[in-house]
Amino acid sequence: MGMNVGSSSGGEPDVIMDVNTTPLIDVMLVLLVMLIITIPIQLHSINLDMPPPNPNAPLKDPVFHEVMIDFDGTVYWDAVAMPNHEAVEAKLAEVAAVQPAEDQPEVRIKPNKLVDYGSVAKVMASAQRLNVKKMGMVGNEQFLK
Repeated sequence: MGMNVGSSSGGEPDVIMDVNTTPLIDVMLVLLVMLIITIPIQLHSINLDMPPPNPNAPLKDPVFHEVMIDFDGTVYWDAVAMPNHEAVEAKLAEVAAVQPAEDQPEVRIKPNKLVDYGSVAKVMASAQRLNVKKMGMVGNEQFLK
C-alpha cells in the first residue's frame, strides 16, 4: 500500500479503478439476516401418549413389575433373573395380554448406572413392540452424579 502525494506532471489526479465493496457487504448482510429469520425453528420432540388428568384418587394401589437391568446386562423380573431375552419378552407379552389396556400392570424399568444403553433399549423396544401401555423408568437419581 502506498500513498500518492502528488504527481510531478501537475495534471489530472489518477482515476481509482478499485471496486467499492461496501454496498456488496451491505447486501450480503441483509440476505444473511433474511435467511436467519426465515429458517424454521427445529424442535426435537418426542410424542408421548399422556393420560387425561383425573382429579379423583385411584381406588386401588397400582400393580407393577420391577425390571432391573444389572451392569452386565442381566435382566431381573421382580428380583428373579431371566435366563435370556426371550424369557423377558414372554413376561412382557403376559403383561400386554391383559385387557383392557388400562388394567395392565406397570412395568418399572430400573437400569444399573453402569449398564450398556443397548441392553436397556432392547427391553424398552420389546415392550413397545408388544404394546405394553404402562412403562416407566425408576431410579434415575443415581445418574445425577
